[in-house]
Amino acid sequence: MSKNGIQVSRFYTLTHMTLIEKFCALYSSLNDVNPDELGSIYSQDVEFIDPIAHHHGLDAVKYYFAQLLDNTKTCAFDIKTITPSAPGEDIHYTITWVMTLVLKGKTDPIVLDGITILKVSNEKIHYHRDYYDLGEMVYQHIPILGWVIGKIKSRLQS
Repeated sequence: MSKNGIQVSRFYTLTHMTLIEKFCALYSSLNDVNPDELGSIYSQDVEFIDPIAHHHGLDAVKYYFAQLLDNTKTCAFDIKTITPSAPGEDIHYTITWVMTLVLKGKTDPIVLDGITILKVSNEKIHYHRDYYDLGEMVYQHIPILGWVIGKIKSRLQS
């Protein structure tokens, strides 16, 4: 990584960013992340929820990411918007994104829109909740289920 023409390490860069900058940097190329790096943004007691699972604690989140990344060729999030909470409210952010995911053994990318809610205290994320269409991510890529879901969608649209 280069900053002002000087080569700097990923660790140095992550330690000199705001929490949200770190979050965006880690998720921009998630498949390059070592799950141990998640401790730079998540608290020990983080609650992490997505349509697949619900995890409590940093160790559980690290394990979840290790399992996910083990089956991933590439995973990148294109952060579209970051909306902070209003002044005087608990510190939280609403983030919109587009994820591009290619699983190992596959060539076709899965492209998915989503929203993340983050709650922060003591400069660490203690609550992370993702919202996205699990059917679009998983079910539609299973041959028979994908065909059935496609038929249902076309009938509903007509």
